[in-house]
Amino acid sequence: MTVIDDRFAAANTDEGPQELRSRSQLTAKEVLREVGAVLRMSEAQAAALADIEHDAGEDQTMIINMGPQHPSTHGVLRLMLELQGETVLRCKPIIGYLHTGMEKTGEQLTYMQGGTNVTRMDYASPLNNELVFSLAVEKLLGIDGDIPERAVWMRMLLSELNRMSSHLLFMASNGMDLGAVSMMLYGWREREEVLRFFQKVTGLRMNHNFIRPGGLAADLPAGWRDDVLDILEKIEPRLHEYDVLMTGQPIWRERLQGVGVITADEAIALGATGPILRSTGVAWDLRRDMPYLKYAELDFDVVVGSYGDAFDRYAIRLNEIRESMRIVHQIVDRMPSGDYRIQDKKVTPPPRARIDESMEALIHHFKIFTEGFKVPEGEVYVGIESPRGEIGCYIVSDGSAKPYRMRIRPPSFINLQTLPHMMRGGLVADAVAVISSVDPVLGEVDR
Repeated sequence: MTVIDDRFAAANTDEGPQELRSRSQLTAKEVLREVGAVLRMSEAQAAALADIEHDAGEDQTMIINMGPQHPSTHGVLRLMLELQGETVLRCKPIIGYLHTGMEKTGEQLTYMQGGTNVTRMDYASPLNNELVFSLAVEKLLGIDGDIPERAVWMRMLLSELNRMSSHLLFMASNGMDLGAVSMMLYGWREREEVLRFFQKVTGLRMNHNFIRPGGLAADLPAGWRDDVLDILEKIEPRLHEYDVLMTGQPIWRERLQGVGVITADEAIALGATGPILRSTGVAWDLRRDMPYLKYAELDFDVVVGSYGDAFDRYAIRLNEIRESMRIVHQIVDRMPSGDYRIQDKKVTPPPRARIDESMEALIHHFKIFTEGFKVPEGEVYVGIESPRGEIGCYIVSDGSAKPYRMRIRPPSFINLQTLPHMMRGGLVADAVAVISSVDPVLGEVDR
């Protein structure tokens, strides 16, 4: 019989301060911090809650792990739950199992190469990652007002189609998490239509490196307009099928309504954005409230909820697909002609045909892709509305061809803070529904 030293086993599983400890090891202040009672409470209310939480007995409670390999944690997210029977008393998200190191990697790559790195963060929404990085670099270069009109509208088209594909993936995984197995097939089926178009435009289904500082890698292919209209025509009636299958279904409503409730004050205090914040009734969308690209010229609605529960978050994403379709229709009608990238030789490589004709063009092409272009000293922050909320890119330039510092403000990382507040007092069976309603992508959490 083999005996394993308990100290060795603990050393291999211990995540240090991240771990959820038993109540006997905590002070009242630490318990209070974990349950998040300090958000919008008076000192007297917070102290009272801390006493109740701290004095709760441990004889009827247990701490369990959910993940990091659990299929419903949407990646390598680990949750430690303290249960009293079937009720969740405390929850602590533990991250760091993916550790991609993309921010530090971004400081070793030139601005020209940066798109290949950031596109892999939120791998369900790669084009929005590329967009926020490109906008930040362009602002540092001082060319943000010189991007050709066609490039701006192309960026909006791809961004909204990406929002649709991301929310369709949510529909699929959310349905699967809650037992609506057919929805997994339908959501992937519709998402496939969008990814097939992306492959035609960019050459890849994901991780495109297509939106770049100065514009885009290439123009839209012939027949793109018909392809986009065909996608919209196919998806619209199928959204109605989703309503029939889920929205009006009593079992679906029972699993989601009143589950994972968060208030507007809590969401704002925790920095939550996107569908989580809008589910509480706060109509905050950067496309409308802090417009970028040409969103100020488009007509669309910001979808909000009333109760801040998992059903609101589901319904918001479903209706945001419809709003994105409405935006895409307007973009198709108004897409201007012209160049797809800025013609600035410091930033833009020469046309491919010129490389075969001119030694200067070949040298220019070689230097752009090997050394990159230098960016003036300074710092900048740009935020846009990704499918999960505000994604921001902060870059510090020291005047070289590589960022001195790069920091991403990822919505999934911030939104995970809401999990302990949504789960507290609920059933462990509802934990899956709550995680799914947050729609985290761990690629941008452990970046």
